[in-house]
Amino acid sequence: MSALAEQIPFDAESYLAWEREQHVKHEYQHGEVYAMVGARQEHVLVSGNFYSALKQRLRGGPCRVYVSDMKLRVAAADAFYYPDVMVSCDARDHAAMHYLEHPTLVVEVLSPGTSAFDRGEKARNYRLLPALRDYVLVDIEARSLEVYWRTEQGDWVLRDCRPEEGICRFASLNVSLSFAEIFEDVPASRATLGGE
Repeated sequence: MSALAEQIPFDAESYLAWEREQHVKHEYQHGEVYAMVGARQEHVLVSGNFYSALKQRLRGGPCRVYVSDMKLRVAAADAFYYPDVMVSCDARDHAAMHYLEHPTLVVEVLSPGTSAFDRGEKARNYRLLPALRDYVLVDIEARSLEVYWRTEQGDWVLRDCRPEEGICRFASLNVSLSFAEIFEDVPASRATLGGE
């Protein structure tokens, strides 16, 4: 999450109406809105790679892949976020105009300014979504993925995906992606040095 954009408390409906008039995206949490800052090149590349690979594998099925311009509402946390990538297999989301509420998978690409929030409060809030089965954190510098998946019993389990494994599996979608696909066009030196 980035800098606080407005001090005036909003309710969810006021936020949605206000945000439609803005020229930049804003996330919303507990009545406050936060302006989204631009992403670094490697962040955009990895998000695009994830979207493209998932889109290819899910084409023709009941699931749709969405990129960072689609909002996600977490009503139980009074929040709206812009995940880097989402997949929803729910017809209610397919009919939605401005935000989703029932994703199966959410991907956040970590950056130095958002890492703690993505791993902390945002992760806790995402786990409130009944439909969510996989929450994926992509660490570009470490070239690794943290996949939090919900078991049949409703427990959340962490599985680290490392480059030496070659692929990372997402059980909720019965899909595997290779590290080569996920990190395509992101030189190792850029990931290590931050690529500013």
